[in-house]
Amino acid sequence: MGTTQLETVPEPKYWHLKTVLSEALDSEFSVGEILPNERDLAARFGVARATLRQALEQLELEGRLHRRRGVGTTVAPPRMGVAVGSAQGSWPGAVGDAWQPADCAPAVPSADVARMLETAADEQVHVVRRTRVSNGQPVAAELLYVPTSSVAELTGMDEPSGAARARVVLRELSRLGLEGQDRAVELGSARADDAKALDRLPGAPVLVVTTRFFAEGRTAAVSVATYRADTCRLTFGDSGGVEIHHDTERHAS
Repeated sequence: MGTTQLETVPEPKYWHLKTVLSEALDSEFSVGEILPNERDLAARFGVARATLRQALEQLELEGRLHRRRGVGTTVAPPRMGVAVGSAQGSWPGAVGDAWQPADCAPAVPSADVARMLETAADEQVHVVRRTRVSNGQPVAAELLYVPTSSVAELTGMDEPSGAARARVVLRELSRLGLEGQDRAVELGSARADDAKALDRLPGAPVLVVTTRFFAEGRTAAVSVATYRADTCRLTFGDSGGVEIHHDTERHAS
């Protein structure tokens, strides 16, 4: 990384430094590579360490860097693409699905989810918890709400709770003929349980993707997936699914 003395600019110094550092990440560093320490970086760019920290913090918020105590600052992988196209798609748990089931338990959903499912306000549904990992880090957590009417064959089945139960619910759900799905995306803040699952602080920015799955002329399941905003980007089109770039030889972009 070459030495660049910052001249007087109309924007804050840390913001200009962020731009310079971002260009260096594109041209000189690979995903996962550790950056020089703060003292060396501040000396190379002729700025105070406080200014450097502001620039690094901004790049971390934008998902360009990972800063971990005891490890240092590393170049983050490319953002994961969250597709919001109109393709019919497939059931959760289908072949090629990258989500990992973690748990399943009966619970009463929120009023909003109950309205989408057209279930009674106090009616319990199967709640499947799933997680998604990319490049070794958690990037998304999902709650999949499945009414008992969608998986009627589970009635009376003595299946253990946890991931095993989740897989059974997903398998039974896939027996329905999927007629379509729709998605809605909004920016939100991580709740305590989401923050814990995503290794973030409560209140961190997240993308909340709500998906309704249709079968037999009704809403058969509702997914509420929470993605880390610093590691994900929205993609539009008719491709369906979620694409992840795993090319670790590629420079961060």
